[in-house]
Amino acid sequence: MTVVAYSMGDPAGLGPELLCIAEIRRLLSDNSLIIIGSEDILRLHCRNLGRPIFWNLIDHPCHALQRDPGIYLYEPAASKEQQFVPGKGSMSTGLYAGQTLQAACEILKSGYADALVTGPLNKAFMLDAGFRYGGHTEFLADYFGVDPDRVCMHLCGERLRVSLVTTHPPIARVPGLISKDKILNCLVLTADFILKLGLDQPVAVCGLNPHAGEQGKIGHEEAAIIEPAIKAAQNQGIKVQGPFPADTVFGKAYNGQFSAVLAMYHDQGLAPLKLVEFGRSVNVTLGLPIIRTSVDHGTGYDIAGTYAADTTSLIRAFELALKLAA
Repeated sequence: MTVVAYSMGDPAGLGPELLCIAEIRRLLSDNSLIIIGSEDILRLHCRNLGRPIFWNLIDHPCHALQRDPGIYLYEPAASKEQQFVPGKGSMSTGLYAGQTLQAACEILKSGYADALVTGPLNKAFMLDAGFRYGGHTEFLADYFGVDPDRVCMHLCGERLRVSLVTTHPPIARVPGLISKDKILNCLVLTADFILKLGLDQPVAVCGLNPHAGEQGKIGHEEAAIIEPAIKAAQNQGIKVQGPFPADTVFGKAYNGQFSAVLAMYHDQGLAPLKLVEFGRSVNVTLGLPIIRTSVDHGTGYDIAGTYAADTTSLIRAFELALKLAA
């Protein structure tokens, strides 16, 4: 039996209600789910949707291992007796998101679950609440004692898959954060991941500059940093090509020429991916000692409580977590 933990994310966002809308039980088969978060907000959504309660409350995460496969809810003490309103994000909801994420990490670290699926959170409200992380990726790396330079953020779509060398720094800092070692690490992690998916086409690497530097006329990073990293990966037997201009390589990957693309920074990789895969891709953190997947979208405060949100990304996050855990 595989046990998946789900942290709701921001309670005022889409994380709790997506779970109520989606038919999660049918995905689990003979496996179990531990939901970490507020029972009140789940009850609110079920009441609004006219759906029955689909979980059993447990006092400790270990109880999910002692019972038959099913859906269980663990409510951390920090989240009890708090009232949240869909669409009304605040410092309080940011604090809640951070506390429940930490509780989820403790569950994974203690061995009570085999994989973690995370609901969306608001980074600004988490920072306001005192958490010093730019997002899930940085939080998880720190909690599990992994150098943040050794993890890799990856978005996995049906036809386009993208890894990022850098995650959420200001754009002005990106050139100074790119290194041969970090690119090589991301290539190793990405190549390993796509093999688990059964894919065998090469990984494509983006240049940092327009036209991939135009033979050094528009920047030196390609020749000085990116090309040596690609060569080092090839010497390890990894199928990788590049660096390519970012304005053309994603179309080639989408059409099947490459299994994945390694982008140098957030918007370089995620703008094209979300153009064609948004709402259907899965966020995966590569390089952690645990399996972690997530939706590819944010908290969606503007539609929270309307029950109009698409559950596809959440369902695929669960499917991928179960596949990787198995």
